[in-house]
Amino acid sequence: MTDLTKLTAVELAGLVADGQTSAVEVTRAHLDRIAAVDDRVNAFLHVDADGALAAARAVDERRAAGEELGPLAGVPVAVKDVLTTKGVPTTVGSKILEGWRPPYDATIVQRLRAAGTVLLGKTNMDEFAMGSSTEYSAYGPTRNPWDTDRIPGGSGGGSAAALAAYEAPLAIGSDTGGSIRQPGAVTGTVGAKPTYGGTSRYGLVAFSSSLDTPGPCARTVLDAALLHAAIGGHDPRDSTSVPQPVPDVVAAARLGATGDLTGVKLGVVTEFSGEGAEPGVAAAFRDSVDALAKLGAEIVEVSCPHFTYALPAYYLIAPSECSSNLARFDGVRFGLREGDDGNRSLEEVMSLTRDAGFGPEVKRRIMLGTYALSSGYYDAYYGQAQKVRTLITRDFTAAFERVDALISPTTPFVAFPIGARTSDPYQMYLADLYTIPTNLYGGPGISVPCGLSEGLPVGLQVMAPTMADDRMYRVAAALESAVGTFTPPAL
Repeated sequence: MTDLTKLTAVELAGLVADGQTSAVEVTRAHLDRIAAVDDRVNAFLHVDADGALAAARAVDERRAAGEELGPLAGVPVAVKDVLTTKGVPTTVGSKILEGWRPPYDATIVQRLRAAGTVLLGKTNMDEFAMGSSTEYSAYGPTRNPWDTDRIPGGSGGGSAAALAAYEAPLAIGSDTGGSIRQPGAVTGTVGAKPTYGGTSRYGLVAFSSSLDTPGPCARTVLDAALLHAAIGGHDPRDSTSVPQPVPDVVAAARLGATGDLTGVKLGVVTEFSGEGAEPGVAAAFRDSVDALAKLGAEIVEVSCPHFTYALPAYYLIAPSECSSNLARFDGVRFGLREGDDGNRSLEEVMSLTRDAGFGPEVKRRIMLGTYALSSGYYDAYYGQAQKVRTLITRDFTAAFERVDALISPTTPFVAFPIGARTSDPYQMYLADLYTIPTNLYGGPGISVPCGLSEGLPVGLQVMAPTMADDRMYRVAAALESAVGTFTPPAL
C-alpha cells in the first residue's frame, strides 16, 4: 500500500481529485505520522486534528458532489505559528501569547482554506521569529529529522522539520532575514521568500514590518510554486501589498523541470561565491554551478560590494522595528498578565509581564532596537543602516541589468548541533549571512537542495528582481531536475 505521507502535494491532490483516495485518508495518514514521530522532532506546537478532519471531509463532499477542485484541494498544510488562525492557538513561540486564540484568520490562512487545503496545525518557531535555529522557542527546540541532535534552522524550523519528517507535504513560513530559506537549506527542503508585498502580511504577527514576508515551504519546487500561487496576490487589508498579480510561478517551475536553461544568464555573487563557507558547502555550490551551466545557463561573476554590510545593517533595522512592534504586548489587552494583584501600578504589571513573557533573544533585540532609535543615536545607527540598505538595493539593481538571476549558497554551513551557538549571538547571526541582502532589497529568493556535506543537506539560493518570482522558480526547478531530491534517514 502506498505511504501517503511520502507523496508530493501534486501527487496527493491528483489522487484525491481522481477518487483514488480521500482527503480524509490523506489527513489521517499525516496525523498518524505526527503522532508517531513528533515527540522526537517537536515540529508542531498545536495539532488541530478535529479541524483538519472536518476540512478534509468538506473536500470529499465537494468532490462527491461533482465540484471542480483546485490544484491543492485535500492536501495537508502546516502553518508557522506566526499567522493568526481563528479559534486555534497562536503563540509566535512566546510565553507572552500562550493560550491566545485569535478571533480572525490571517489573509494567507483564509486563502489556504479557500484553496481546499487542510490545515494540520501550527508549527514551532523561534520566539517572534527572532532566531536562526528554533532554539529560542519558549516551547523547546525543534530537531532536524536528518540528525535529531542538530538544529533545523530558524526561525521557521518547525515548518521545515515537519516537511523533512514527512509530517506534512506543504508548510507556510515567514522570512524576515532568511527564516524560510535557511531552514529549507539545512533540512533538505525547498523554501521560497516571495517579493515583499507579494504575499499579504495581514494577520502576520509583526517582527520587522519592512522585512517580514510570508511564503511557501515544500519538498519540491513545483509544490512550492503551487502553494505560492494559492497564497499570493494583492490584499487591500495590507497597505504594503503590491497591487499586481502573482507571476506565473507554476508555469515557470514546470518549464524549469524540463532541464533547459538555454538563454538564461546567472550571476554568481562574488562576495558569496563560497568563500567563508564550510568546505563541503562550497564544494556542493561549485558542483551546482557546473550543473546549471550544463543545462544551458550562462554563468558570470557579479560583484555586489555592499552585500558584506547587510548583516550589520539588518541587525539595526530589524531590532529597531521590533522594539516598536512589540510594545503592544503589555499584559493589558491580551495574552500573559503578571503581577496584577491589585497592589501594583500599571507600569509595574507591564514590566513584570514583559520580563516573564519575553525570552532572552527577544529582550536582546528590543534593547538593541530601542538604543538605535534613541535620541542622539538615531542618525548614527538606524539612519546609517537605512543608507546601507539603499546601497544594497542599488547593487541588486545593477546586477539585474546584467543577469536574469543571482545565485549563492543559502547558508555558510550545514546544520550545527543544538546548543553549539546559543552562547554566541554573532555566530548564530552568521547563519543568515547570505539570505539577508534579499530581504533588505525586497526581492524574491528561494533555497533548493543542491547536495550533501558530511551527510547533511546543502542549499543553493536563487535571487531574482522584484515581482520576477517566476525566474527563481524556473532556475530552482532546473537544478532540482539535475540533482534530484534528498531523503533524510528514517526516524
